[in-house]
Amino acid sequence: MSSTGANYKVSNKDRARLRYALGRGAVDLDRSLLGPGTVTWEVNREAVLLAGGGCALLMQVAHPLVAAGVAEHSNFRERPLDRLTRTLDLMLTITFAPARAAIQAVKEIERRHERVRGRLRSQAGPFPPGTEYSASDPALMLWVHATLVDTAYRVFEMFVRPLERDEAERYYEESKVVARVLGIPREIIPATWSDFQAYFQRMLWSDELAVSAESRAIAKAILEPERPLWLRTVMPPARLLAIGLLPEVLRTRYRFSWSLWNEYAMRSLVAATALALPWLPPQIRYFAHARAAWQREGAGRDRQRATAQAGAQVA
Repeated sequence: MSSTGANYKVSNKDRARLRYALGRGAVDLDRSLLGPGTVTWEVNREAVLLAGGGCALLMQVAHPLVAAGVAEHSNFRERPLDRLTRTLDLMLTITFAPARAAIQAVKEIERRHERVRGRLRSQAGPFPPGTEYSASDPALMLWVHATLVDTAYRVFEMFVRPLERDEAERYYEESKVVARVLGIPREIIPATWSDFQAYFQRMLWSDELAVSAESRAIAKAILEPERPLWLRTVMPPARLLAIGLLPEVLRTRYRFSWSLWNEYAMRSLVAATALALPWLPPQIRYFAHARAAWQREGAGRDRQRATAQAGAQVA
């Protein structure tokens, strides 16, 4: 979203939702939900997280109900990157923009989700024909959110630096703020970082991620786009990263081939990029949403005080 939400009228219901997400009674609508000092701001500012975009999309549509929604309610063949760019923009807005813009982004997501509903046309894994799907299904929302948390965490560690255990735990706690503001019920959100990792592994190995015909069609559009033509020039490294970052169990279900040469090529690409990152100017290295947020809210605060003010340490 290009707008900062300055003209958005925040209702009492919106305020209550923000308070619920943050786990506290007061919300400053002109400050971000997280803020300087949070691990999320350090991680999600990195534009290199785009390297995980293809992997996140492939994990999402490995779920047949998510894939059905994308296949039947988007023009993924003509515009394969629309879902990625739209999701990225809205999630960066929720993370870095003032709270009033964040809740506006949430409402935009909900408007889009409301239209995405239907029934499976054919059997997909454990889901028989006629199974209903909805983008507003809390379980599907949790899976999509989880793929974004997982890929951002893994890409940051690969390209930037490893997170200490306490940083990973704080990062996950902060991600729960985003999950709650998106409307994912508190009861189904894994409580701790360890619980999240256990949930993620259960999903990876469950028959829910069946990889349907729609999943493969969307994957082909992502990895071998026909248009725009310029996209073909950047696809070899993007395809390498999308498949290479994919957990092996899903690589197998998608029937992607992966050789020792592929592994070597990906590791070389990651190493070269990691060496270059510290030398990149902020205008290239960091997302514009993050640069604007740091200019607006200041990066020089004491980390502990800023974290407490941002409400990052929530139940």
